[in-house]
Amino acid sequence: MDLLRGLRQFVVVAEELHFGRAAEALGIAQPPLSQAIQRLERELGVELFDRSRRQIALTTAGRLLLGEARALLAAEERARGLMRMVRDGRLGTLRAGVPPDTPATVLQALLRRLADRLPAVDVDLHELTTGEQVRMLAEARLDVGLVHHPVDDADLLFGPPARVRLGVVLPRASPLATADRLTLADLAGHDLILAPRATAPGWYDHVLDVCRRHGFTPGRVRHARDPEFVLGLVLAGRGVTVEAQHAVRREPRVTWRPIVDHPLHRVVSAAWSAQAPHPAAEHFARIAAETLGEPSRDPMEVPALDAERPWSVVFARQPVIG
Repeated sequence: MDLLRGLRQFVVVAEELHFGRAAEALGIAQPPLSQAIQRLERELGVELFDRSRRQIALTTAGRLLLGEARALLAAEERARGLMRMVRDGRLGTLRAGVPPDTPATVLQALLRRLADRLPAVDVDLHELTTGEQVRMLAEARLDVGLVHHPVDDADLLFGPPARVRLGVVLPRASPLATADRLTLADLAGHDLILAPRATAPGWYDHVLDVCRRHGFTPGRVRHARDPEFVLGLVLAGRGVTVEAQHAVRREPRVTWRPIVDHPLHRVVSAAWSAQAPHPAAEHFARIAAETLGEPSRDPMEVPALDAERPWSVVFARQPVIG
């Protein structure tokens, strides 16, 4: 028999001490309820009710079982509640990746919001490039990540994108720094400093394609991953780079100039497996989009998306192109 169901019925009868009222409370007829209690007694090998008098009473076994039954039913409800939280992505561990260039203020805001909205989820955060995240998502070693687009992977789902406008980073002493704005063609003759292609292949190819289409073919592409190393190369005159404005705020010897017509944006969104999605992945995607899409104090740094397209959660398999 269904023991928990039997115990649930037993508790109601024990509290009412009347089969008729208990049946009414349970929404069933009295004969089936009496039969169910008799089956429970046979299952346990004891009599739970003294039926010898006009009003039934609990036996010693019945009184002992009542406390145990209430505890078991409460534990069952707790277990069901926990499983609902797991199913809904509000409990458990979420292995999440973020790009190494994520600003500290953005990371702080993201973690604070995750803690506020998903307090029972343990976010196990990893600093990973887009290439590393895509690989680990495919190997089920990561549950969700923040990736730089374009990412062309039919096995991934993507959350709403956030766009960060990029400009040129160059030495403050450079002749180009006298201009308020630059075109990409103005960079002709310079080398370009980028993170290695393996870190984000789609983004790497996209940057070079946009540069070429706008009249800038770098003499050489120099590779650097660490932001401090990138700025060191820029200061040494080894090339220029394209970055968000926040990247230069701690180094007074370099400057940032916007690019005419803003042809380059870094597009970032959450990504997770389409085959075995983590229940909390969509929650993470929404919170990340909300955090990354906040207006910056500097309107050139993190522009809002088009006013005609307010934030909406549209999950698709196709890559997002910046």
